[in-house]
Amino acid sequence: MDTFLKEIKKEQIGIIKENENLSNHTTWKIGGPADVLIEPNNLDSLKRLMRLITLHNIPWRVIGRGSNLLVADGGIEGVVIKLGKGLDHLEIEDDQIKVGGGYPLIKLATVISREGLSGLEFAGGIPGSVGGAVFMNAGAHGSDISNILKQALVLFPDGRLEWIKGEDMGFSYRTSRLQKEKGICVEAVFQLEKGEKEEIVKHMQANKDYRRESQPWKHPTCGSVFRNPLPSYAGQLIEEAGLKGFQIGGAQISPMHANFIVNVDEAKAQDVLDLISHVKETIKAKHDIEIETEVEMIGRPKENEK
Repeated sequence: MDTFLKEIKKEQIGIIKENENLSNHTTWKIGGPADVLIEPNNLDSLKRLMRLITLHNIPWRVIGRGSNLLVADGGIEGVVIKLGKGLDHLEIEDDQIKVGGGYPLIKLATVISREGLSGLEFAGGIPGSVGGAVFMNAGAHGSDISNILKQALVLFPDGRLEWIKGEDMGFSYRTSRLQKEKGICVEAVFQLEKGEKEEIVKHMQANKDYRRESQPWKHPTCGSVFRNPLPSYAGQLIEEAGLKGFQIGGAQISPMHANFIVNVDEAKAQDVLDLISHVKETIKAKHDIEIETEVEMIGRPKENEK
């Protein structure tokens, strides 16, 4: 790791932070330290970084804005790559847009709606990045990324850049092929539709207002925790089980929306994990339904934890 650090510092790849607490980089405000956190300056810097990571056989993973992510209290071994300002470009050409993987999704939806382009109204309240949205096939209000993605530019560990068409992304409910393959979505092309700007803005604002009124954003949260076991809905099942407001440590099932776990008092990742386990066991016992998490859980537990 020492040799690797010397090389990446020499390469001037971007912002480099050692033993960086990842609670500073997740919407849940939870997570232990990354051995190294790097925010590349641009795509070329990211390519050079991946070459050195591969050369030195360093464990790695990528994050965006840190939503839909639970980082263990023991942190993450190796390198955490954060896609941010170096990969947040936006190009608008007629009814298509080309946008960097580090671009904030809420900001994108707002900007595009003001351009009179329709198709991203559903994303007005999703607090993630474009790359993360493609990775998770993020969605809300009856639509998702798979409906608008024309193609994505993916960087693989061997340095190969490949454009992958939307129909080849293996999209399903909150899933894409990138969850199985080691690759980073560095750019996306979305196919939108021209429309009446006032109507598009009004529609998107209504979606944002609904989320603000029905979902808990006063405390740190990651978004929805459980996948909906369709035709049932996770939040409804949890509420029917009487678990709204149930708390372990600093983590609480939101009294406002039962599919949200909020950080009410300096919660640890282990508090959230224990709460998730309790919910799963309760729903299985009460409804005989196995519910799965939507949130991605990564990292290593502390040595004194299981």
